[in-house]
Amino acid sequence: MSVIEIWLLAISLAIDCFTVSVASGIILHKVEWKTFLTMGFFFGLFQAMMPFLGWASAKNFHHYIEAYDHWIAFGLLTFLGVRMIKEYFSDDESCSFDPHKMKVILTLAIATSIDALAVGISFAFTGFKTLGSLAHPLTAIGVASFVISIIGSLIGVFFGKRFNLKIEIFGGLVLIGIGVKILIEHLS
Repeated sequence: MSVIEIWLLAISLAIDCFTVSVASGIILHKVEWKTFLTMGFFFGLFQAMMPFLGWASAKNFHHYIEAYDHWIAFGLLTFLGVRMIKEYFSDDESCSFDPHKMKVILTLAIATSIDALAVGISFAFTGFKTLGSLAHPLTAIGVASFVISIIGSLIGVFFGKRFNLKIEIFGGLVLIGIGVKILIEHLS
C-alpha cells in the first residue's frame, strides 16, 4: 500500500469515530476538552490496536491461503465499505449515552474499532510481513482517529444537528476502492 492509500484507509476507519464524536458534541452542547481528548485518545488507541490484533492472528496461517489472500482482502474491505454505506441509510439514531463516563467511552472505542480488526486481518494478506512494516499504518490509523474524533466533537458542538455530511458514504467507497485496487493488482 502506498502512503496515500494508508492515510485514506486511516481516515476511512476514523469515520465511525467522527460520527460518534459529532453525536457526543451535540449531546454535550459545549466544548469540554478533557472529554474530547479522552475520547480521542481511546478511539485512536483502539483503532490502532485492533488492526495489530487482526494482523497478529492472521499472519500465523498466512502460508496456507497465500493463493487467495487478495480475494480475502478484497472481500473484507468491500464488506466493511458496504456496511459503512448501509449504516448511513439506517434509521437507527440511538444516542442514549453519556460521553463523560469512561465506561461509555471505552464501549464506543471498542464498537468503532471492530472494522479495524478486519482491516488488520487483510494486512496479513497484503504484504505486511513484520511488525515494523505495520508501524506506519498503525500510527496513521491511531493519529487519524484521534484528530478526527476531536474535530467531530467540535463540529457537533458548533454546528449541532444541522450538520449533515454523507461522510459514511465517502469512507465506505474508499474502503471498497482500496479492496478493488488490491484485487486488480494481484490478478494482473
